[in-house]
Amino acid sequence: MNFDAYARTAVELVNAGLGDLDGLRALFGDELAWMSAEVTEKDLAVFRRAQRRLRDVFEYGTSGRDTEAVTELNALLEAHPVQPRISGHDASDWHMHVTSRGASVSAEFLAGAVWGLSVWLCEYGSARFGICADERCGNVYLDTSSNNCRRFCSERCATRSHVAAHRARKRAATLTPA
Repeated sequence: MNFDAYARTAVELVNAGLGDLDGLRALFGDELAWMSAEVTEKDLAVFRRAQRRLRDVFEYGTSGRDTEAVTELNALLEAHPVQPRISGHDASDWHMHVTSRGASVSAEFLAGAVWGLSVWLCEYGSARFGICADERCGNVYLDTSSNNCRRFCSERCATRSHVAAHRARKRAATLTPA
């Protein structure tokens, strides 16, 4: 199983716009198209609650409150339990799924997201959880840098923030008498 991919689904969920079912469907993309077709209003409510709780995990992690992050992840693991099963179409395609056959969209997606983020925390620590330093953004990310120095969720946010800081310094320099 690719736990990093599951952890990234937690990030994608926290950053998703869940205003309506279309927003939730956009989260699934082409790879999980079957989820888009099966998602319900009930799933949307479950996803919204999980989104808030996962954001809390990132906020706890980025502020060094590991115990709170672990407590919340343990509660999420209980709410969205992993029930592994082997699946595939033939003997050359066996792979693992995290829920039982016939599980709801929310059960399948959230079990993987919570499990992946939990494994990530155990493997790398909550110091590798991040909230974008660009004040206009607020997205979360997993810091995969070699020296744990990432501050932005994307290159776009980093560039936007650095350009704004550069312009502010230029303005300040022109206002300061020589």
